[in-house]
Amino acid sequence: MKNYVKDTNQVAVIPEYGRQRLLGYAESFRDLADLFEEEEPEETAAAWTGSRQDYLWQRRLRENRGLLAEHLKEMSHIMAEVAKRTYTCRSMSERKYRQMSKLLKESGIVLKDFFELEHEDGHREISLTMRAASERRARFCEQESIFVGDVADFLSAALNVRLQAAKNAPLCLTPEWNTYYFLEEPKFRLLTGTAKAVRETETVSGDNYSFYEGEDGRMTVILSDGMGSGEKACRDSERVIELTERLLEAGFRKEAAIQMINGALASSGQEENMSTLDVCDINLYTGECEFIKVGAACTYIKRGRLVDRLSAQSFPLGVFGQLEPEVMYRTLENGDYVVMLSDGVLDALAQGIGEDVLPEIIGRMDESSPNEMAGRILTYALTQSKGQIRDDMTVLVLGAWERDGAEDETYL
Repeated sequence: MKNYVKDTNQVAVIPEYGRQRLLGYAESFRDLADLFEEEEPEETAAAWTGSRQDYLWQRRLRENRGLLAEHLKEMSHIMAEVAKRTYTCRSMSERKYRQMSKLLKESGIVLKDFFELEHEDGHREISLTMRAASERRARFCEQESIFVGDVADFLSAALNVRLQAAKNAPLCLTPEWNTYYFLEEPKFRLLTGTAKAVRETETVSGDNYSFYEGEDGRMTVILSDGMGSGEKACRDSERVIELTERLLEAGFRKEAAIQMINGALASSGQEENMSTLDVCDINLYTGECEFIKVGAACTYIKRGRLVDRLSAQSFPLGVFGQLEPEVMYRTLENGDYVVMLSDGVLDALAQGIGEDVLPEIIGRMDESSPNEMAGRILTYALTQSKGQIRDDMTVLVLGAWERDGAEDETYL
């Protein structure tokens, strides 16, 4: 008999043996972190009996031990979270399983296992173990291969829920048994727009940005402004972007990832490595947004004519061994726009009418395309600076629309 879920229950992501092993590793990392934190109280500079150079060296060593302890704690946290992670399995009758198996078989697909899971935020995930039949009648079209995207469309109609293939899913089904994952389509669709201007004395911009799409229905926008301009600033901000992406993909929490990057830059002892970091993390299923700023410029959220300005007062990465990134939370609605800027845009506005009027300017914009809106903001900044580009400028605009909304149909 094929596997199907009879009752709604909690299922662990990994088997019990592996879960216990991970929890053991997590405890070991936590104990190791405690060892690095167990040290004598720091002596003040006045009470220090050695040379000033030795005192500074000991202080730097103490700070590095503290950073290492924090990193070990984060590793412990990640392992514990993975070990404890569970999904809710929805009940499925044998009758429903047989119906699905028959429908897929008519399309040239042989089904072995079928699981329907529910994530913590409520969105669904479908797991199918299947293969392409050697002799089949293709329902999708008169083609030689069965595309996984077509299977997603078929499942959407059969289950009455809009599904899409997982991010790293293969393109086509094979004659061998494989497990394929399909996720419920997020509630929101994002469109992005960008506009950039390079400092007039340089050939490359010191600003870098990234749109990182996670497998859990999240879109993370990262903007970094390297100190100064030119190739050196470009390399610094590019490195910050790459490290942030890698740590987030590995499962680190955003605040912990930023602390690790800051610690690496601060321990180098080179002040010219400083870069700002601006992160916008959006849950596409709920519209909830998390904004994290480290020395970054203001962010604006446009809702009709109203504009919400998000500002923070913090130092860039690499200034101090420990930092306190400023975190803000908002929830997007259908038709909202998020505008992210680098410092060069605000510096240009300061040469003219000033940045305080920017919310009013953004609120009056009627452009529906994020790309057009980004271009207009950049053009306005250049007008205020009379065409002079004294610093690199970058404008990122994100438009959020519900998939069932009219706007969604317009921008497909």
